Amino acid sequence: MFNKNIKLVIAVMIIAYAVYQFIEGNIGNGIALILFSLVFIFLYFRNEFILLAFLKMRKQDLEGTQMWLSKIKNPEAALIKKQQGYFNYLHGIIYSQKNLTQAEKYFKKALKFGLTMDYDVAMTKLSLAGIAMQKRRKREATQLLQEAKKLDKNNMLTDQIKMMQQQMKKI
Repeated sequence: MFNKNIKLVIAVMIIAYAVYQFIEGNIGNGIALILFSLVFIFLYFRNEFILLAFLKMRKQDLEGTQMWLSKIKNPEAALIKKQQGYFNYLHGIIYSQKNLTQAEKYFKKALKFGLTMDYDVAMTKLSLAGIAMQKRRKREATQLLQEAKKLDKNNMLTDQIKMMQQQMKKI
């Protein structure tokens, strides 16, 4: 919606007006304005379009996810570094259904920008291992699978990792 810096400027202006309201004796207005400014601060760290894209992804609606991601015109200006990682992560998931070369590019960009959760990093490395396996790069796929196994602390990807290791034996 707004550039990431504009969100901070709006939050600072609202907080300044809240301080003015405190000075004038309007304590209720000041508190309400402080709470309102927290919305812009939250949206600085969690982009609204990426949140909506994750909701669509949760419903397995790839077209809806693509629609929300396409609303972010300039990711470098609108998103902080971690959000750019998730922006590329979601694009990688979308393109893994269509174009493996594009998906690989997006997944590598996501790892470069960084992802917050170890599970997401493990999932990205697992996806990259699958792409490398399909492109007959066994050594790279093996290395990525080992890294994914180390990152999967909750054993949520254990079955997928075992299945990919079984497929690797056939190559």
